[in-house]
Amino acid sequence: MTILYLVRHGETVDNANHIMQGQTPGELNEKGVQQAKELAEQLKDEPIDAFVSSDLRRSIHTCELIAAPHGQVVATTPLLRERDWGSFTGKYIPELANLNDPSQWPDDIESLDALKARAKEFLAWVGQEYAGKRVVAVGHGIINKAIQSVYYDKPMNELRPMGNAEVRMIEL
Repeated sequence: MTILYLVRHGETVDNANHIMQGQTPGELNEKGVQQAKELAEQLKDEPIDAFVSSDLRRSIHTCELIAAPHGQVVATTPLLRERDWGSFTGKYIPELANLNDPSQWPDDIESLDALKARAKEFLAWVGQEYAGKRVVAVGHGIINKAIQSVYYDKPMNELRPMGNAEVRMIEL
């Protein structure tokens, strides 16, 4: 059995400023670095075999901090990237709050079907690539929600959002 420690990256400058990051690299702020270090301390004695991250900088930095006590390198994959928010990227999130109806959204936003297909591909990949291992995987809020949606076969809106540097365990 593969044990997946699914983690959301630490808080970023854009998280704190309520900016839609999407697939931009992002940068951890001081609080985000501290969150990652605290999680590293919590996981330091866990027998973790591998560390995998989204290929976006905010997740890589978080994963590197968590992996440091284990002396391991971080592998990256675009499968763990955040949802592509297209034209919403870089926008102030509260200004988008009245756009709850996806039919009002621009066409360049990654669809939920595409996002969940990527989540399913990630779960298959990690289960095959790291069969029988314990793996920390650092992603983002929406892709992590999609992964859990696929795994638990539940609609995404029934899942509780993950906080920054929160970890949830999944057995594959």
